[in-house]
Amino acid sequence: MSSSWFFVFFLVSGFCSLVYEVVWLRLAMAQFGVTTPLVSIVLSVFMAGLALGSWGAGRVARRRRASPAATLVRLYAGAELVIATSATVVPAVLAWGRGTLASGSAGTWGSSGYYLASGAWVTLALLPFCICMGATFPLAMEAIRRVAPAESDRSFSYLYVANLVGATAGTLASAFVLVELLGFRGTLALTAGLNALLAAAALALSLAPARPVEPATAAPTALGHVESRDGLVGGRIVWALFATGLVSMAMEVVWVRQLTPYLGNVVYTFATILALYLVATFAGSRIYRSRTRRPGGVALPAWAWALATVASLLPLAAADPRLPAGPPSLDGLLRAAAAIVPFCAALGFATPLLVDRWSAGEPDRAGLGYAVNVVGCLLGPLLAGLVLLPLVGERWSLLLLALPLLALGAAAGGGAPPGPRSRRPAFVLGAAAAAGLALFAVSRSFESQFPNPVVKRDSTATVTAWGQGRHKRLMVNGVGMTYLTPITKMMAHLPLAFPDQRPRRALTICFGMGTSFRSMLSWGIDAWAVELVPSVPALFEYFHADGPQLLASPHAHVVIDDGRRFLERSGETYDTIVIDPPPPVEAAGSSLLYSREFYEALKRRLARRGVVQQWIPGGDEPVVAAFVRAFRDAFPYVRGFASLHGWGLHLLGSQSPLPREGAAALAARLPPEAARDLLEWGPAATAEAQFDVVLRQEVPLEAFIARAPRVPALRDDRPINEYYFLRHLRAQ
Repeated sequence: MSSSWFFVFFLVSGFCSLVYEVVWLRLAMAQFGVTTPLVSIVLSVFMAGLALGSWGAGRVARRRRASPAATLVRLYAGAELVIATSATVVPAVLAWGRGTLASGSAGTWGSSGYYLASGAWVTLALLPFCICMGATFPLAMEAIRRVAPAESDRSFSYLYVANLVGATAGTLASAFVLVELLGFRGTLALTAGLNALLAAAALALSLAPARPVEPATAAPTALGHVESRDGLVGGRIVWALFATGLVSMAMEVVWVRQLTPYLGNVVYTFATILALYLVATFAGSRIYRSRTRRPGGVALPAWAWALATVASLLPLAAADPRLPAGPPSLDGLLRAAAAIVPFCAALGFATPLLVDRWSAGEPDRAGLGYAVNVVGCLLGPLLAGLVLLPLVGERWSLLLLALPLLALGAAAGGGAPPGPRSRRPAFVLGAAAAAGLALFAVSRSFESQFPNPVVKRDSTATVTAWGQGRHKRLMVNGVGMTYLTPITKMMAHLPLAFPDQRPRRALTICFGMGTSFRSMLSWGIDAWAVELVPSVPALFEYFHADGPQLLASPHAHVVIDDGRRFLERSGETYDTIVIDPPPPVEAAGSSLLYSREFYEALKRRLARRGVVQQWIPGGDEPVVAAFVRAFRDAFPYVRGFASLHGWGLHLLGSQSPLPREGAAALAARLPPEAARDLLEWGPAATAEAQFDVVLRQEVPLEAFIARAPRVPALRDDRPINEYYFLRHLRAQ
C-alpha cells in the first residue's frame, strides 16, 4: 500500500465534492427558493458537515492507533460508499421537504419560521454526506502514518493539494460539460459512480497483503524551528486557521458582487471565480510543498502577511471601470485573475502550512485544525453577505476584511527577538496598510461611472439606478435589467384585456422598474408584485413619480420573495399573471421561471379563465424552442405575439379558450385610467391602434419549435438556457 494511492483517491473525491456542492445548491434553490438566506443555509450546512466530519474522524483515528492501516482504509471506503448514496437520497429528501412545507404551516414565506423549517430539511438531506466528506482527511492521514511514516508530518498538505486539483476539475467539468450533457440528476449519478469506484478501489487495497513498514528514520522536522521564527505558535495557529478561512470565503462573496459586471450574471461567472480560486490555491500549496523539502525553509513572518494584505485589496483596482477594456470575455477573465489569483495563492501557501505545523502528522490535531478553518469558511459568507455588503458595500467590505490579515502579521512579528530587527514587522505592516489605503483611495466602484447614480445595497444585490427622463436605467449587480418602454406596459394590458370579464386580481413576477405593476393598478384592481431583490422596489419612485402614491393604495401589494415559491405558498388565485424574468435569458437561475415545473405551480394559482403572459426577450433557437415548448405543453390554449418594437415575444396561455377578437374589442375593455397608461409613452395615438400593432404580429408557436425540433421542453433538470458552453462551441 503506497501513499500515492491516497493522492489519486483525494483527487477524485475532490472532483466529486465540488460537483455535489454545485448540484445540491441548485436542487435546494429549486425546492426552497432562489434567495440569499437559502444559499447561505446550503453552504453553511456543507461547511458544517466538513468541519464535524474532520473533527469526529480525527478522534476516531486517534482511538484506532492500534488498528492496522487496512482498517483505516476500510473506514475510508465506507465513507465514500455512503457519499455515493447521496445521488438518490438528497433529491428525494429535498423534494419531500418541499412537499411538506407547501402543505404545512411552517410560517409565511421569507419568515424566520420558513427558513428554520427549510434549513432543517436541507440539513437532513446534506449533513450526513458532508460529514463523510470531512471524515476522509483524518482517516487517510492515519493510514499514511502507518504505510509511510516518513511522509506523515506533511500528509495533510499532500492530500490537500490532490483535493484542490480534483476540486478545480469538478468545478469546470460540472459547469462547462456535465450538466449541459447529462442534466443535474445525470451528473449526480455519474459522480456517485465515481464515489462507488473509489470505495471499491480502497476496499480492494485494504484486502491486499500488507508489506512490512520500517519505522521512520527521517531527520527531525523543521517545524519546531519554524515556530520560533514567525511567532505563530500554539493557539495562534488555530486563530490563524479560523481567520484565513473566514476572510477568504467572505472575500469570495465580495468578488462575485464586484466582478459580475465584467463576467456577467451567468453560471460561468461563479465557476470562473471558483476555478481561479482553486487553481491559485493549488499553486500556493505546491510552492509550500516544494519549500518544505528544505530544512527551515518555510515560515510566515510579518512581511508575508503584509503581502497577503495588499493582495487581498487588488480587487479594488481590478474592478475599477476606468481600466482599459478589451474583448468582453477576455476583459472579465483578466480582471478576475488580477483580482484574486495573488491573494488565493498566498492563502494556498498558508493554509496547509498552518495545518501541518499544528498537527505534525497527528490526524486528530489535523482534523481539529481543518475543522476550525472550515468553521471560518462557514461564517465568512454569512458575514459578507448578510452584514458587510448591505451595510458598507464592496469596497469597504474588502478593507475591513483585510484587517485580520494585518493582525496575523502583528502576531507573527511578535516572535522576533528584541533588537533592531524587532521593529521591522511594524514598518512592514505599516507600509502594507498605507498601500492598501492608497489602493482604496485611487480606485473607483463600478457604479461611479454613471452620472448621479442612486445606489442601494442589500444581502441579495447591489442595485443602481441612473439616467434622466425616459432614458433611466436599472442595473442589478452591474447587469442592465430594463428601461422605460411601452413593451412592459403591454405585458400587463394585453393579458388583462383578453378575457371578456373584468379581472379582479393580478400578479407580476419580477418587479423591475415597476412599470407592469403600475399598469395593473391603473385597472383599479388588486395587484400583487413579487421581487427577489429587496432594493429594487425601493427605487419605484425614482422611475415613476407617482410611485409612493400607488404603493399607498389598498390595492397595491409588493412582496419580497422568490416568485416560484410565492406561487406555491400563496393561497390566492389570480385572473392575470405576468412573468418578466431578469435578463439575459442565460442568467443563473432564470430557467426556474421558464420551466415546465414552474408552469405547473403557476396553473394552481391561475383562475379558471385566467390568462398568463410570459415574456421571452430572445435567445438562440434551441433556447427559445425549449421555452415555447414548455409553455405550450403546460397550457391547452396559447398564442404568441411579437412586441410593439418587433423584438421579443409575448406568450399568452390559459386553461380556457383565448378569444379571437380584434383590437377594438380589447381597447373597449380598458378602463379610462388604463387607456391613458397604455398610451403614456406611445407609439400609437389610440388604445385600439396600440393593440393592433401587437395583434397584427401574431406568430405561430410551432414555427419556433420547428427551428430546433429535437430540443425538449425546458425542465428544472435540464436548464439548457443556463448551460450552453458546448452548444455554442459546436456552433462556431
